[in-house]
Amino acid sequence: MSEWKAKRFWKEAAVVEDEGGYGIRLDGRAVRTPAKAAMIVPTRALAEAVAAEWDAQEDLIQPGTMPVTRSANAAIDKVRHQHAEVADMLAGYADTDLLCYRADSPDSLVRWQAEAWDPLLDWAEARYGARLVSVAGVMHRPQEAGALAQFSAEVHAMDNFTLTAFHDLVGLSGSLVIGLAALEEARPAEDLWELSRLDERWQEEQWGIDDEARAVEAVKRAEFLHAKRFSALSAAPK
Repeated sequence: MSEWKAKRFWKEAAVVEDEGGYGIRLDGRAVRTPAKAAMIVPTRALAEAVAAEWDAQEDLIQPGTMPVTRSANAAIDKVRHQHAEVADMLAGYADTDLLCYRADSPDSLVRWQAEAWDPLLDWAEARYGARLVSVAGVMHRPQEAGALAQFSAEVHAMDNFTLTAFHDLVGLSGSLVIGLAALEEARPAEDLWELSRLDERWQEEQWGIDDEARAVEAVKRAEFLHAKRFSALSAAPK
């Protein structure tokens, strides 16, 4: 038996002002999330991006080609109802941030990490008034409680759409600081992704490129860049 797939039934996807933000209409019919909630997003730019994905569908609807719609669904159906839990989980990365766990040898890798990652820790301290301390080795060293509280407050203050993007920015990079830097546009997203892969780049310098690993990374990089785009669309002027 062949799998049933939804077919395109509309001629035009349009953006409309709606209560609390912007909605999308398919020939006048409101788009809803998989949980049947109203698809209401905070900015016109985000609504237009969602509408463009629906307009781009041809005969059969292909959800895999609709990343902005997928992220908006997650913000409405999941993060909205679990905001505190998601924020707690992401804030926890401050205590195990990728940028804080450094090699103790060889000297070339120690130098690479210091030159690449120290400026980001400096930026975070200047921006948020909280310093994360780096250590040599992989053994966990708890960060100062005041710094953790400050970063946690920043994460909990994010709206549902920003937190949705932040979830992927942090989870894919392994770094709360990199995620914050992406949201704040402290560095280009492409550069921040490369900084998150520094250890892998050093290994490639020594042993060459693993094509399979690079293929997996390419998927994660695309997801990271999408998360940055989603956050920017969510924060665009209304």
